[in-house]
Amino acid sequence: MADPTEPIRKALTTDINSNPSNRQELEAEYGQVWSTDELARDFEVLGFMAPFVVVRRKRDGCKGSLMFTHLPRFYFAFRED
Repeated sequence: MADPTEPIRKALTTDINSNPSNRQELEAEYGQVWSTDELARDFEVLGFMAPFVVVRRKRDGCKGSLMFTHLPRFYFAFRED
């Protein structure tokens, strides 16, 4: 079964990883940013489909998604579902 989101996700992945932003730049554009350790502290990871990760926030059980960059690995742009 073909994934209709694959072309869009591939384009986004290429875009955000072709000119990687540092943490401060991501924070200025998206707000809070998490490292891998911070992500594990604050969220339960439910699944990945680059450049997105589906998570459940530990403090309140809220499900949502984040975007992530490959290198350096940062998670950002949390959106509640």
